Amino acid sequence: MAQAVEEWYKQMPIITRSYLTAAVITTVGCSLDIISPYNLYLNPTLVVKQYQYWRLVTNFLYFRKMDLDFMFHMFFLARYCKLLEENSFRGKTADFLYMLLFGASVLTGIVLIGGMIPYLSASFAKIIFLSNSLTFMMVYVWSKQNPYIHMSFLGLFTFTAAYLPWVLLGFSILVGASAWVDLLGMIAGHAYYFLAEVYPRMTNRRPLKTPSFLKALFADEPVVVARPENVRFAAAPFDEIHQD
Repeated sequence: MAQAVEEWYKQMPIITRSYLTAAVITTVGCSLDIISPYNLYLNPTLVVKQYQYWRLVTNFLYFRKMDLDFMFHMFFLARYCKLLEENSFRGKTADFLYMLLFGASVLTGIVLIGGMIPYLSASFAKIIFLSNSLTFMMVYVWSKQNPYIHMSFLGLFTFTAAYLPWVLLGFSILVGASAWVDLLGMIAGHAYYFLAEVYPRMTNRRPLKTPSFLKALFADEPVVVARPENVRFAAAPFDEIHQD
């Protein structure tokens, strides 16, 4: 069992493995009182006036208590972050990291701006950790890129992946969780999807270009799939198309 988990962990792509590791270490450290959440949460005043810039990063690493909700989000982080990095961003690690940085920046900006809007500031002031929202953003982007995959929710009903964010949003509301967290993730995910895929098709312009310094960090090579001429390939197995 331990060997299987170790093998599964080693096979994760670098960004997924790094983020999952940092999230687990941070959350476990807080649960054991080794790290204080008060040193991690997003506080604009402390960031600007006391130069505690690490809070812009650490608030994305803490997933609250070690409970069922934590396991739920770790599953979604490991699954959909891995699916994106291995498929949509295969051979484009820098682009994937840029997507996460873009999402984190959008989420941070929304919370900071929302905190200055009358009647909404109180709601946004309660959002001090954005880790769940960033995870939800990845789920949203994956669902937009794979809209026709069939899924099942707790074995109760089936739906296509295009509706996955809305199903999860409804579930959060049913269990009494804050809908703001999921909605922020959907907003950030839609902003990325529109600017990265929809807008370029409309205008032939690409506003989201990965900075060269990020590309220099990863020695990505283009993935080339050789396909001999006059060879017919069988359709993909049912299990690869329909995921439960």
